[in-house]
Amino acid sequence: MEQCACVERELEKVLHRFVMYGHLSEESLDELLRYVCELRGQLVTFGVQDADLSVLSQSMAQCCKNIKDTVQMLASRHKDIHGSVSKVGKAIDRNFDAEVSAVVAETVWESPERQKYLSETIVEHLYRQGMLSVAEDLCQESGVVIDMSLKQPFLELNRILEALRMQDLRPALEWAVANRQRLLDLNSTLEFKLHRLYFISLLNGGMANQLEALQYARHFQPFASQHQRDIQILMGSLVYLRHGIENSPYRSLLETNQWAEICSIFTRDACALLGLSVESPLSVSFASGCMALPVLMNIKQVIEQRQCSGVWTHKDELPIEIDLGKKCWYHSVFACPILRQQTSESNPPMKLICGHVISRDALNKLTNAGKLKCPYCPMEQDPSDAKQIFF
Repeated sequence: MEQCACVERELEKVLHRFVMYGHLSEESLDELLRYVCELRGQLVTFGVQDADLSVLSQSMAQCCKNIKDTVQMLASRHKDIHGSVSKVGKAIDRNFDAEVSAVVAETVWESPERQKYLSETIVEHLYRQGMLSVAEDLCQESGVVIDMSLKQPFLELNRILEALRMQDLRPALEWAVANRQRLLDLNSTLEFKLHRLYFISLLNGGMANQLEALQYARHFQPFASQHQRDIQILMGSLVYLRHGIENSPYRSLLETNQWAEICSIFTRDACALLGLSVESPLSVSFASGCMALPVLMNIKQVIEQRQCSGVWTHKDELPIEIDLGKKCWYHSVFACPILRQQTSESNPPMKLICGHVISRDALNKLTNAGKLKCPYCPMEQDPSDAKQIFF
């Protein structure tokens, strides 16, 4: 990400110069305005007829000169900023290659079916973000038809999330109660944490909400076995209600980050019930592409410099493994220790009777005269005894 840091440094310089120019302009114009007001005051006080015309002429000439010098100085400084802005553009051109077709398959989006998949993915992303009107416009323009049964869960999810951001827990509580059994099957703590946060919001009201808080504590009964310690802390905080929870040992109950946490938990569990990933597939793909593209561009440049054009002929597969971090691990991956290639559906991992695992291509290459000797141990075996394994 050195390229991004380089552009960011240039951008910070421009922003700094803009701020300094703003301060300078304000100070210069204020000073000029004071000078003109003082001159006007003198003319009003002494009168034009009492004043010496030569002195008046000199004063007006000096005033005009000051105005002209100030305007020229501000214009000159403004031109300097144009130079800094152009440096940002040059930094972008220098650090980023706008031509990415060399590492992208040219026909990847040519088929109508793939264009439909892309449009549906973008529409789903917009629904996830709560941008419902934009999603509807895209559906109309692209001809994508989204079934109402697929759209409705996103509408409800965004409605509840918007309420949570406004610190309104009622829609989320109603949803959690309606889906209680399914949440329990996921070992979710969402319903308890919603009740806990509602109880804390009652504590914020002080002694006026004491009776209501005691009555609401009955909602904790179904969770007593799993969250006994948390419930004890909540009930213990009532002792300090008269003096204020913020002045008690239980002040941590009032931390504001709990609202962001409950939004995250709700999103995770709601997506799990809907069979969706927590993050939008479009945002994950975009982030992965941002990490992988610079590496691919460097590889392509090295291949061209060394004239190894036959190394990477298929753009639907990568010439090397690109580490996107554990956040982007969604399934198990097995690379053959013999051929150093990642297994696939056409080249699956095969388990030998000795327990070692190699790819099917490696198994075929190691087979000699109908026999296979394990590359890791002296055991000989029949290639047909190898079994395909699934991760």
